[in-house]
Amino acid sequence: QVQLVESGGGLVQPGGSLRLSCAASGNIFNIKAMGWYRQAPGKQRELVAAITTGGITNYAYSVKGRFTISRDNAKNKVYLQMNSLKPEDTAVYYCNADVREWDSSSYLDYWGQGTQVTVSS
Repeated sequence: QVQLVESGGGLVQPGGSLRLSCAASGNIFNIKAMGWYRQAPGKQRELVAAITTGGITNYAYSVKGRFTISRDNAKNKVYLQMNSLKPEDTAVYYCNADVREWDSSSYLDYWGQGTQVTVSS
């Protein structure tokens, strides 16, 4: 079994910053891509940012230049630094990882439980 646990969400004023963290633990042989998704009320879950093992990143257009994704491969952690936050960034943010377990030859998608980010004055 693999667990992803997010932390760092909260309430912030427009223009403020937050840093999300996600730690993967359990029966992990290897992790390929890791990423952050978000889901606002009444909307579909969408990709915010993703990063490969080698550090190649991909961002949603709406967050480019404001958010930065990074990861620590040795610790199986991924981070999302969010600056210049806007009310439209309000959502539940989910961590995602493409994981191969020790007793498997394939990679599976795992999700965290989500952390609420609210941007409001």
